[in-house]
Amino acid sequence: MTTPTVDFDTSGLGVWTDEERFEVTAERIAEYAAATNDPIERHLLGEIAPPVFAVVPAFFSMAPAALSVAPVELLMKLVHGEQDFHFHRPIYPGDTLAVRAKPIGFEGRENGSTVVVYVETRTDAGELVNEQWMTAFFRKVDAGPGLGDKAPGHRFDESLREQAPAARLLQHIDRDQTFRYSPASGDPMPIHLDDEIAKMSGLPGIINHGLCTMAFTSWGALTELADGRTERLKRLAVRFAKPVLPEQDIVTRFWAVSPSGPPAGHKDSRAYAYETTVSDDLVIKDGLAVISDN
Repeated sequence: MTTPTVDFDTSGLGVWTDEERFEVTAERIAEYAAATNDPIERHLLGEIAPPVFAVVPAFFSMAPAALSVAPVELLMKLVHGEQDFHFHRPIYPGDTLAVRAKPIGFEGRENGSTVVVYVETRTDAGELVNEQWMTAFFRKVDAGPGLGDKAPGHRFDESLREQAPAARLLQHIDRDQTFRYSPASGDPMPIHLDDEIAKMSGLPGIINHGLCTMAFTSWGALTELADGRTERLKRLAVRFAKPVLPEQDIVTRFWAVSPSGPPAGHKDSRAYAYETTVSDDLVIKDGLAVISDN
């Protein structure tokens, strides 16, 4: 059951946050790669940023954008629902990035409500580096019918289960994973660091950061489907289904979606739908990776 309808502020829709600037260093890139067990040498050396590193410069823009629509007192009910990256070019050490975000829509759902935040990252010269759609989910809150735009779709096609996956990857979440990821990403949320606070929030204990789990799937897509070349990943989108705990094993399966041609908007590319599980439980669903042919 949801709580009674809560008024969301429609005046916040379409309003940009203040621009945040971020200086990219090789050391910060390498720290993030190490914190996500990334095996790709160029990431570990800080020569090119892992794909999900794109959230680091944007982290402190996303929540304020969501809370300009949702009441700020709902902060403790906020969880990361979905994330969708569109990569125009990789991030490199020496880049000075300018980031801004705006809420573009909200709606009530059966067990909560969502606010979709659009994030734009450019260089200081104005070059578009990436676009992101973050869906903030507010548990047991009813925002009513909603208003504005939705994030781009990336729903999993159930018929894909009839064919063998193009790739399957087993990965392990370390006991200290969250304690390494938190400083590397700039995410200090206590549910990832304090067992007691996590349990007070209704969780079984400390949980892995959703974006850390997503980062695992990103380097999995690169190593299994793109020869480890970061430049080839053009889009990465997921819906977070269940928390992952430290010391759990995750299995990610990728299915080729478009063997007869490139997905719309991505010339000379191939799309792969994917899911990530812990045992039989889906932890990431509606995954999509778009990889260029060269």
